[in-house]
Amino acid sequence: MRDFQKQGRSAVFATNGMCATSHPLAAKVAVQMLEAGGNAVDAAIAGAVLLGICEPQMTGIGGDCFVLLTPPGEDRVVALNGSGRAPAGLDAGVLRNKGITTVPTGGPEAVTIPGAVDAFCRLSADFGKLGLKASLAPAIHYADAGVPVAPRVAFDWAQSTDALQGTARDTYLINGSAPAAGQVFRAPGQADILRRIAMTGRDAFYEGEVAEDMVAALTARGGVHTLDDFANCASEYTAPITGGYGGLDLWEHPPNGQGATAILLLNILKHFDIAGMDPFGVERAHIEAEATKLAYDARNQFIADPDHMTKLDHMMSAETAASLAALINPKKAMPAAVPGAEAVHKDTIYITVVDKDRMCVSLIYSVFHSFGSGIASDKFGVLFQNRGAGFTLDKGHPNEAGGGKRPMHTIIPGLLKKDGSPYMPFGVMGGAYQSTGHARFVTNLTDFEMDVQTAIDGPRCFADGDRLNVETTYGPDVHAGLADLGHNVAIPAGPIGGAQAITLGDDGVLIGGSDPRKDGCALGY
Repeated sequence: MRDFQKQGRSAVFATNGMCATSHPLAAKVAVQMLEAGGNAVDAAIAGAVLLGICEPQMTGIGGDCFVLLTPPGEDRVVALNGSGRAPAGLDAGVLRNKGITTVPTGGPEAVTIPGAVDAFCRLSADFGKLGLKASLAPAIHYADAGVPVAPRVAFDWAQSTDALQGTARDTYLINGSAPAAGQVFRAPGQADILRRIAMTGRDAFYEGEVAEDMVAALTARGGVHTLDDFANCASEYTAPITGGYGGLDLWEHPPNGQGATAILLLNILKHFDIAGMDPFGVERAHIEAEATKLAYDARNQFIADPDHMTKLDHMMSAETAASLAALINPKKAMPAAVPGAEAVHKDTIYITVVDKDRMCVSLIYSVFHSFGSGIASDKFGVLFQNRGAGFTLDKGHPNEAGGGKRPMHTIIPGLLKKDGSPYMPFGVMGGAYQSTGHARFVTNLTDFEMDVQTAIDGPRCFADGDRLNVETTYGPDVHAGLADLGHNVAIPAGPIGGAQAITLGDDGVLIGGSDPRKDGCALGY
C-alpha cells in the first residue's frame, strides 16, 4: 500500500468493466460504451479514435495500430496487425542515389499507408457488438465540438510545432501557435471523414474523395503514393509470440513490431538476481541498461517485415539470451549498441479495456514522431504518420526500405497471462523505450511484487544510443553511481514513456493503473 502522505494516485477498482488510457475523456467515453451494452472492442475503438482528437500530436487516423485481444470466456490471444505498407513505388536505391542515408522524417518518403482505419473496421466487424457507427459517434461529436487541451498534451504540442508543414499548420495550430492548456481544439475535417466511415466503412477512407485528397497532398511533395496503394491497404491477423518470466507469460505481437525484443530482454534478465537488487538503485538500472543495449542491437539487426525476417527464433531462444547475458559486466558499462534506423522522438497512445464478460483489449495507436511527418492533406486535414523512418537504407538489410514492405515498428501492445488465463492487458508508450518498458513493468510486478499502479509509477531509465536517460525521480546518488560505472547519464527533457494496465483479479475485481506521466486515468463501473 502506498504512503498516503506522499504524492501519488491509487489503483482503481471495479467489477463490471474498466478502461485505462492516457486522456480522461477517452477513458470516460470507453466506459460509457460499456455501460450502453458495448463490449471491450466497441469501447477500445471509441476511446482510441477519440484520442486522435484529444492527443493529435500522438495519434490519429493517418497512423497505424496493433491490437491484442482475448475473446470473452477464452484463453486464446488474437493479434491484429494494423500497420500499413510502404507505397509500391518506394525504392531505397533511388533514395541512396540522391545521397540520402536515412529516410527523411519530415518527407513523403517516410509516409507509409495508414493502417489503423482498416484495422478498426475489421476489428469492429469481427469482434464488436454495437457496430462501427456507435463506436465512432463520440469522436465525431468531439471533433466537431472541440476538446479542451490537457496539460501534458499542451506541453508536448508546444515542443513540436516546427514539425508541422503547410496545411498542417493551419489545421493543428491556433492563430499560428500551439494551444495552451484549456484552449479548445477542433477537427471538423476529421469529423467529416469519420461520418463517412461510420456510414460506408473502410472504403470511405481508402477510396474516393478522402483517398484522392491524401494522395494529392503526398504527390505534391514528391511522394510516390497512388490510389491503388491506399485501396490495397489491409490489416492482418497474425500469430502472437510469447515468453515467460517470474510465473507470468508475456504475449506480444510478432514482427514487424519489436515485441520479440521485450521477450529477449526478459530472457537476458533471467540470468541475474534482479529480485535481490534495490528496485530503484544503481545495480538494477545498470543491468537493465546493459541488457537493453544487447537486445536492441539484435532488434536493429533482425526485426523487419515478417516476409523478410528469418531470425525470429534466434532472437527468442534461451541460448541467444544466455550468450548475451554473459557479455554484461556488472561493474562496467559497455559501449552504446548500434543505433536503430528510427530517429529518437516518438509519440504514441495506448488504451486497454476489459468488459463484464472479461474480454480484454490491448491496443496501441500512433503516428510515430510528434505530429508524424508533419504533412496533412489539404481538404480533410489527415495528418500522416512517418513510420517509414523505421526503415533502414542499408542495402540488403531485412528492414531495407522497399515498396509494399512494412517497416520495423516500435509500438507494441502487451498482455500477460497467469496460469494460462488472461491476467493483465498492458502497454508502455514511449517509442523505442517500449520493449525496455515492458521488461521493467514485468519485473516490477514479479521480482518486486508491486501492485499495478506502483509498477507504473516507479522511476525509469533507458539506454538510448550513446546516452543513458535517467528520470529525475531517481535520486542524485543513482545518477552519480551510474556515471561511475561508465554510463553517459543524461536527464531527459520530459518523462520516459507512459503506461496503462488492468489486472483481472481472482475474485472478479478489476484493478486499473494509469501513468501520472500522462493526463489520463483508469475508470471503471
